[in-house]
Amino acid sequence: MQQRASIARALAMKPDILLMDEPFSALDEFTREKLNEELLSVWGHTGCTVVFVTHSIAEAVFLSDRVFVLSPRPGRLAAAVDIPLPRPRDASTRALPSFHELVDGIRGRFREASA
Repeated sequence: MQQRASIARALAMKPDILLMDEPFSALDEFTREKLNEELLSVWGHTGCTVVFVTHSIAEAVFLSDRVFVLSPRPGRLAAAVDIPLPRPRDASTRALPSFHELVDGIRGRFREASA
């Protein structure tokens, strides 16, 4: 509930850009997935640009139009991957073969950047 309240407070200001730094990292997987869907719904209504930082590749793919992969120390842009999954997205999106291909592809890019 605290995460929802924090997001609501931020959106009440009607920002052009919303910066979110791992807002769901402390949540269990089911709650996290539910909040991902709620965030997409809010984004669909507001059109606000969201910059979302996460360590979860699947979360990044589910939420994003584009994923940026950063190299480890020092953090540099290692790759930018467009996410052509159809919208609206829901729980069934996570079952698509193309979803898993994107997750695997980004994981590979991260490994390359870490080598």
